[in-house]
Amino acid sequence: MQSTDITVLKQAQQWLTEGYSVWLSTVMKTYGSSPRQPGAMCVIREDGALVGSVSGGCIEDDLKDKALQGALTNDEIVFLTYGESVEDRDRFRLPCGGTLRLAVEKITDARWLIEVLAAIDHGQQVKRCVSLHSRENVVETVSQFDKQVEEQENQLAFVYGPRARLLLIGAGETSSYLAKMASALDYHVMVAEPREDMQLTWQSDDGELLAMMPDDAVIKIKPDFNTSIITLTHDPKLDDMALLEALKSDAFYIGALGSSRTNAKRRERLAMFDLTQEQISRLHGPVGLDIGSKTPAEIAVSILAELVKLKQSQQHQLQHPKIRAVS
Repeated sequence: MQSTDITVLKQAQQWLTEGYSVWLSTVMKTYGSSPRQPGAMCVIREDGALVGSVSGGCIEDDLKDKALQGALTNDEIVFLTYGESVEDRDRFRLPCGGTLRLAVEKITDARWLIEVLAAIDHGQQVKRCVSLHSRENVVETVSQFDKQVEEQENQLAFVYGPRARLLLIGAGETSSYLAKMASALDYHVMVAEPREDMQLTWQSDDGELLAMMPDDAVIKIKPDFNTSIITLTHDPKLDDMALLEALKSDAFYIGALGSSRTNAKRRERLAMFDLTQEQISRLHGPVGLDIGSKTPAEIAVSILAELVKLKQSQQHQLQHPKIRAVS
C-alpha cells in the first residue's frame, strides 16, 4: 500500500470527525492501460474537495461534480465504469484501451477506519469486508500477501497495510543511490551501519540510519512479507550477521551484493550455521537483475528492478490465479 492511500484514509477520518459527508472511491478492476492499479483510492467530500487519485485527473473531476450535484448515493455502494467507449476514453483522457471500474461508498461509520489505521500504525496488514446489503464492515488481520481488492457475490473485500520496507546493510554509495530510488517508489528505507566512520558519511534524507549491528537491526525491525533486506557492506562478517537473521525471518526478499563466486562462498559459510538449505535458497545472490551493471547507480537500478519485478509478479498471480485442469 502506498503512503498516498494511507493519507486518503486519514483524510476520510478527519473529514468525518469534522462532520462532513464523505465518499470513498476505490479502483476495483482495470482493463488495458491504466494510470492506477486496483486498490488505488480517493476520498470525496460533499463540497467537492478530493484527496487521492484513481486516474490521471479527469475521473476525479467527474467524482467532484457528482458530489456537488448530490449524485452520490447515501444508502448503497455504487459501481462506476469509465472508458467503455472511445468517446468515454477521450472525455476522461484514459490511455488507449484503458477501462476502469470504481466502487463508490459513503462512509457512515468511522469505526472501521479507526481500526484499519491503528493496524497500519502497528505494521499490520488487514482485510476489510463490507456487505453489499447491510453495509456492515468486518476488519481482520491477514498475515500474507492478498488481493488488494476483491468483488464477491455479496460483499467487497479491501486489503490495507503499511508501506513496503527496505532494510539496507551498509551505508555506502550503492546504498545512497538505492535509498533515493526506493524512496521514489514509496518504500520506507532503513540503513543499518555499525561502523562510525561510515555513519558520518551518510548524508541522505531518503533512508533512516540505524546505528547498530546488522543482526540487531534485522531483529529490531521484525521483518515480514512486506520487508526486503539487502546486504551491501562488502564485509563478509557484517553481511553474514544480517543474513543469518534475515534468512530465518518472514522477509519477502533477501539479497546480497557480490559476484557469483563471492555468493557461492557465502552460501558455504551460511551452511555451517543453523540454517536449512531451504532457508539458504531464499538468498538472491548476486543481487539484482543481470543488466550488466557496473557503477553503484547501475547496481541500484538492477536491484530495484528485481524488487519491482517480483512484486508485480506476485500481484499478477493474486489477480490472475492459474486454474489447474482436473483429469
